[in-house]
Amino acid sequence: MQRALRRRVYELVEFTARTPDGRHRVDWFDVGMIALIVLNVVAVILETEPEVHRQYGRALFAFEAASIAVFTAEYLLRLWSCKEDPRYAPFGGRARFLISPMAIVDLLAIAPFYVQLFTAGAADMRFVLALRLFRILRVLKIGRYSSAIAMLGRVVRGRAEELAVIVLLMAVTLVVAAGLMYYAEHAAQPDKFPSIGASLWWAVITLTTIGYGDVFPITGLGKALGGAIAVCGIGFVALPTAVVAAGLAEELAARRKGVADAAKPKEPAVCPHCGKEIEGHAGHD
Repeated sequence: MQRALRRRVYELVEFTARTPDGRHRVDWFDVGMIALIVLNVVAVILETEPEVHRQYGRALFAFEAASIAVFTAEYLLRLWSCKEDPRYAPFGGRARFLISPMAIVDLLAIAPFYVQLFTAGAADMRFVLALRLFRILRVLKIGRYSSAIAMLGRVVRGRAEELAVIVLLMAVTLVVAAGLMYYAEHAAQPDKFPSIGASLWWAVITLTTIGYGDVFPITGLGKALGGAIAVCGIGFVALPTAVVAAGLAEELAARRKGVADAAKPKEPAVCPHCGKEIEGHAGHD
């Protein structure tokens, strides 16, 4: 009885509903949780408005408390039913579940409320405010319920090696750009480019093609370097985008192929010796 109930709970909180041809079916549990997460994020944003907080502070707190009760129940149900997952079935499976990325996100979504609730009387106000800001992390829970976000996560994990090389290349490019601009502009603008570390701000803003215009070169050499570095910024943004886009295209192609294969009628098995159709594969020599 307990095993059957645990299996039913696991299917409710973990499985993605699909139609027979492989397409996603509306899962009202997921839809409800996504709606609750979005409403929580909206409530956090509204609470930072002084007038809204003054008039509706109690109502917002009551809504948050009710939401935390739902999130806590979901977290405990996932922890209880995770033994139905083969990855967490062996001894110590629940401990491994607790340190899984999504379980940590679930915990971070509810922990600030309880810490604030039990330490509000003794905690420094800055600490309490920081905890309240952490409630915005609840938006990360949407990744658990959205197949699109889950697919993006798989792509990033699958392309982790290429993305790591790109990140390293970007870091080297930033440091080189900041160093070159420091040596070109430091004498003319010691207040704007006082060090290579301070010049990193200009390098980041230029290479990401934002260009606030608060710091810019004025010497001939600085302008030439600035133009070349700005052109490099196009590839700076395009490289990781191209890698992720290629991974998404492959993932979507694989998904379409899987759906097409599932919808394709299976051909009957034929005996290679006599050419007759095999029924049930049993009792035929």
